[in-house]
Formats: sequence, C-alpha cells, structure tokens
Amino acid sequence: MAGHGHGHTPAAWTGVIIAFIGFCVAGAFMVMAKPVGFWAGMAIILAGGVVGGAMRLAGLGQKPQQHQVARAEG
Repeated sequence: MAGHGHGHTPAAWTGVIIAFIGFCVAGAFMVMAKPVGFWAGMAIILAGGVVGGAMRLAGLGQKPQQHQVARAEG
C-alpha cells in the first residue's frame, strides 16, 4: 500500500507530528515525575488526532479511491 499514497497527506503528517510532540512531552514529564505535565502531553496526543481528523474533513486527507473488481469467467 505504500506505493498508493497511503498516509502521505497534509492531514496525516500534521496529526502524526502533533501526536509525536505530545508523546515526547508526556514521556519527559513522566520521567520527571510531574503528573500534570504528563497529562498535558496526553492531551496534546489527543489534539493530534482531532487536528488530523478536522484537516481530513476539510479536504486535506486522502481522496476516496474506486476499486475495480475482477470477475472470473467460467
């Protein structure tokens, strides 16, 4: 599927980058034993999903593809 543009859209990249930043924030604050910072990082991770979904709804995601079905002759 990688050759068919799977996930190579502005919506996907933006959502993943925001979620990755949230993961880094949550991980750093977990090591520092700061629960408030950890939960802030978790909120950033969720925001990445929301932003990616909103961008997809705005038309910046992958376009629907038509699949052809092969019929067996017999």
